[in-house]
Amino acid sequence: MEKIIRTPFFEIGIKNYLYGDEVEVLAKAADRAAVQYDVDVLMIVPYADIRRVTQSVEKLIVFAPYMDSLYPGRGMADILPESIRSAGAKGVVLNHCEKRMTLSELTAVMHRAEELDLLTFSCADKIQMGRSLAYLHPDIINPEPTELIGSGNISDESFIRETMKAIHEVDPCILVEQAAGISKPQQVYDLICAGAQGVGVASGICTAQNPCGAMEEMVKAVRAAVDEMAKLK
Repeated sequence: MEKIIRTPFFEIGIKNYLYGDEVEVLAKAADRAAVQYDVDVLMIVPYADIRRVTQSVEKLIVFAPYMDSLYPGRGMADILPESIRSAGAKGVVLNHCEKRMTLSELTAVMHRAEELDLLTFSCADKIQMGRSLAYLHPDIINPEPTELIGSGNISDESFIRETMKAIHEVDPCILVEQAAGISKPQQVYDLICAGAQGVGVASGICTAQNPCGAMEEMVKAVRAAVDEMAKLK
């Protein structure tokens, strides 16, 4: 698989806010928005819904929320990398603040991801952690301050500049996403205009009165930011 995601991209984190039919409905809507606004959209899908989602979409890029480093065989209740790949996932999230990993675990899982040509999306809660993770060369790093998650407040421009600089000094090929606290399309627009290569939203979409509508407005905001920046060049 060619490991390319166009920037700026938009990412939707389902976590356990939605499940079953609700996930599929949102995924189909996100797939349509990705086509309509010509924006790459990633969705982190609960394990049980990965296959049904990947079979229902064409452009949406599906990630699993985690995996273990084991190989096929024994390992009751562990998340087998081959299983999520077979279900249609194109990548995996690692070290989210709700699923911390040790350095040795991260290294082992990233090795397995490379074996299976899965994209890796690593999370960090501090700038220095983001820089340290960059030495493992994941495809995407999300340096989101834990205290902002679900808060409605977002990182400022200085945080964006500092995280981009710290990570890209190590590996300029890593995509740097900004997330945590995003609940409005204007925030998405502002972050993209400030230089974010991607923007991620979870509760701001999944707990909205109309998740599909909230998602579409945010993807639309990505396109608006891209078009505005193009005018300024």
